[in-house]
Amino acid sequence: MQVFWFLPTHGDSRYLGTAEGARPVDLAYLQQIAGAADSLGYEGVLIPTGRSCEDPWVIASSLIGATRRLKFLVAVRPGLHQPSLAARMAATFDRLSGGRLLVNLVTGGDQAELEGDGVSLGHAERYEQSAEFIRIWREIIARSHDSQSFDYDGKHLSVKGAKLLFPPVQKPYPPVWFGGSSAPAHELAADQVDAYLTWGEPPAEVAKKIADVRQRAQGKGRAVKFGIRLHVIVRETEDEAWRAAESLISRVDDETVIRAQAAFARMDSEGQRRMAALHAGGAKRSRADLEISPNLWAGVGLVRGGAGTALVGDPKTVAARIEEYAALGIDNFILSGYPHLEESYRFAELVFPLLPRKQRPGLPGQVLSGPFGEVVANLDAPSRLAAQS
Repeated sequence: MQVFWFLPTHGDSRYLGTAEGARPVDLAYLQQIAGAADSLGYEGVLIPTGRSCEDPWVIASSLIGATRRLKFLVAVRPGLHQPSLAARMAATFDRLSGGRLLVNLVTGGDQAELEGDGVSLGHAERYEQSAEFIRIWREIIARSHDSQSFDYDGKHLSVKGAKLLFPPVQKPYPPVWFGGSSAPAHELAADQVDAYLTWGEPPAEVAKKIADVRQRAQGKGRAVKFGIRLHVIVRETEDEAWRAAESLISRVDDETVIRAQAAFARMDSEGQRRMAALHAGGAKRSRADLEISPNLWAGVGLVRGGAGTALVGDPKTVAARIEEYAALGIDNFILSGYPHLEESYRFAELVFPLLPRKQRPGLPGQVLSGPFGEVVANLDAPSRLAAQS
């Protein structure tokens, strides 16, 4: 099991839907979150894309020197630049970071936003373009290890003699991750990507998506890994966790929800439609209605686009829900919580010891060798046994 965290390059807060409790996201704050994720033992961080976010490649590059082992799952959006340029960017980043790049292929989104970025293709055509883009990208990078060039003449994209002089560290190319809920998305995942991502739907629905992608991939002689994107609200008791969930949306008013849901309804994303259906387009507001599956809460999606569900509960319960997803075939968990800095510590301290993860030396769950905890009466260090229990 690999656990990732999230960099909130669109802003961070204690409350959704309001400026109250908000904090500016600058380089110093992002370095704090990335540094915490690195030292706590998260596998990597997801960096989102879109006009509401800072540029993911610039952000990731600025954090290479502030981290040691942390991987960066960086978005590539076909249509915004050519695959040859994207291949050079990826190879450069992978070399400079020492092989710490993962690529997140992003095809869907807000049609109005895409048109503002110069992408005027419809839903089906975007997936055609994405399939051509990632095929060219993969071939250019894979062939760079043997100094070979690549030709391709497609419906949307073409290259002649495309060549990358300086290959990445990872072979044949940095792993490609991708998420999408439509049939074309599942076909693209089965055909070309290394890991398929789903947003946090109830386990039965996630199982259906995994089964479909897996069957399509097997038909092509391929195997795909799976991941899930979730928020987490974990506290020492169930009651505390649910109070924290209710507090997170306590400043959201009806007008804000209506405005947000209207914006989501204009999108042609199947994944966003499925997220909105979980809370009936904002009609569900009570805890009883928003808990759409045991400990799976859809309150985040009232005003936040994209991933809109959170696992809520005490550490043992949240760990058990995570293992339920793992039993379906989920290998990678991309998590987040508000505010992202504090919640990265809270989740690592409370839940990491309960999960079947490969531990790194010196991280939570290992024998501690230096100062830890608070000394007792300025005389004795805390019990090591207690620190690891």
